[in-house]
Amino acid sequence: MSSTTEINKPGTQETLVKMVLDAWHGTTKRMTAALDSLTDEELQREASPNRNTGTYLLGHLTAVHDAMLPLLGFGDKLYPHLEKPFIATPDKAEVEKPTVSELRQHWKAVNEKLNQHIAALKPADWFTKHSSVSAEDFEKEPYRNKLNIILGRTNHLNYHLGQFTFVKEKK
Repeated sequence: MSSTTEINKPGTQETLVKMVLDAWHGTTKRMTAALDSLTDEELQREASPNRNTGTYLLGHLTAVHDAMLPLLGFGDKLYPHLEKPFIATPDKAEVEKPTVSELRQHWKAVNEKLNQHIAALKPADWFTKHSSVSAEDFEKEPYRNKLNIILGRTNHLNYHLGQFTFVKEKK
């Protein structure tokens, strides 16, 4: 039996999607709880000496999640101005950045918008191509789908959640 046949067995897609989305939602909730447990001042601390601050990590994660909206076909970014200071530029660079309070609001708004769209997709939709892969490449590499974006971003979020642990431990 081929892998394509297995994935099309009744209930298989639903099970895979549920597993990935449960991990996404759980990790997002843990990150939000970690953020909520820190004051704006505490977020100014570095995860370790000469490393990113909690504020930078918050901005970075918000910008990455915001970029998921067009990538998954959910619409335009809400905060395109976050890309320069939090993706294209390192933490200590002298660029204009939003306040911590604004970043907290952006984090919640981006994730709320993502979750609205995520809830609306049917399981089969998750196995369609995302916007940064061509139809030709997707035909050769069908794993370059929307569900794989969620899986990759969940891993990315977990990595940075670990860094937030160090920011928090310095309390």
